[in-house]
Amino acid sequence: MKAIRFDRFGGPEELKPVDLPDPEPGPDEVLIEVHAVSVVPGDWKLRKGLLTAMFPVRPPKVPGRDGAGIVRAMGADVTGFAVGDRVCFTCQHVDQGSYAQLAARPAADVVPAPDGLGFIECAAIMHAGVCAWIAAVETAGVKAGDRVLVQGAAGAIGGMAVQLCKHLGAEVSGTCSERNRDHVAALGCDRIIPYDKVAFETAVSDQDVAIDLVGGDVHTRSYGVLRPGGMLVWLIADKFEDRSAGLDIEVRQAAIVDNPGILKAVVDLASAGRLRPLVSRVLPLDRAAEAHRILEAGENSRGRLVLETQRFAA
Repeated sequence: MKAIRFDRFGGPEELKPVDLPDPEPGPDEVLIEVHAVSVVPGDWKLRKGLLTAMFPVRPPKVPGRDGAGIVRAMGADVTGFAVGDRVCFTCQHVDQGSYAQLAARPAADVVPAPDGLGFIECAAIMHAGVCAWIAAVETAGVKAGDRVLVQGAAGAIGGMAVQLCKHLGAEVSGTCSERNRDHVAALGCDRIIPYDKVAFETAVSDQDVAIDLVGGDVHTRSYGVLRPGGMLVWLIADKFEDRSAGLDIEVRQAAIVDNPGILKAVVDLASAGRLRPLVSRVLPLDRAAEAHRILEAGENSRGRLVLETQRFAA
């Protein structure tokens, strides 16, 4: 099979096409012919060696956090799947990942693909949807009537968080650039705050929850928009200093741990049309280095960049 791998930490140029042996599924694994994978910020940070303290990865490494494709074989202990099924799956950063034409994954990391969605859309929704679910549901416990601010509402996770919080019955405000206003409005956001036009803390206050997908100074400034007793939920982004001591707010990290229940919840919402896939760009697998350059430069502000793994430009 063809795959993309880095053999040492470094820049995007370290991502190179390689030919690898086809994987064989273990007793509890599903062998998947991969058709699409999403490119997530953690991929380039891992490739650059920035996440080794959190994820003890050593090259050679095939990146990739998720994907979508077709079941080609199953281990002896696997039930609930059949050859030919369309599926979505996740990989952990410490595993060999999904930038490959075949992947053998534990059955617990595989779910039926959402009805009516192609492989590209399935890949775009998988990891982003899981992150949004863990932030909004598992960590913040967002419920009907809550006032929620999503920092970075145009991005892949932010766009999912807006849709999910609206589905839960919350009143949602979101920050984005002015050029992404229409995109965020189409997701159902109640109040749009263009950060390049206005300071968000002058436009919103008394929020029950703020979901921080940006970090840095935005994290610190988010304290001031929360009501007493409110919650600031953060995912790994730019570094920040926790200055919440002495303030009547709760700061929690949304720890992203995949499990079958969350994967199924995301897929069910997508099948029901409650979560719409957000695809920014599609590239063939051998242009993975270009995809990493785009993300690392901060040039992908609207949805997920997706690689088609059965397509090579060269």
